[in-house]
Amino acid sequence: MNVARWIVGTVVFLLLLLLSLQNAELVTVRFYHWFSWQAPLIFLLLIAFAGGAVAGLLAGLVRTTRLRRQVMRLRREHARRHPNDAPSADVG
Repeated sequence: MNVARWIVGTVVFLLLLLLSLQNAELVTVRFYHWFSWQAPLIFLLLIAFAGGAVAGLLAGLVRTTRLRRQVMRLRREHARRHPNDAPSADVG
């Protein structure tokens, strides 16, 4: 499994390296007529990718937090209704 992870990581790295070498020309990003910025295309693509990844992780974090709160509430409710039950061993 560890070897497969290294192989996949190396392939992804090489693909990103080839992508960056082929998309190194400067592009201009304009925000109406107030602001313009020049940067390599690959840099802008990586910024867009990172922004999407962060947005996805934040959305997952919000959902995970909400579900954890719900589980804790249900455990407290169960403990109040069944005070003699021993805590379950499969708590994760």
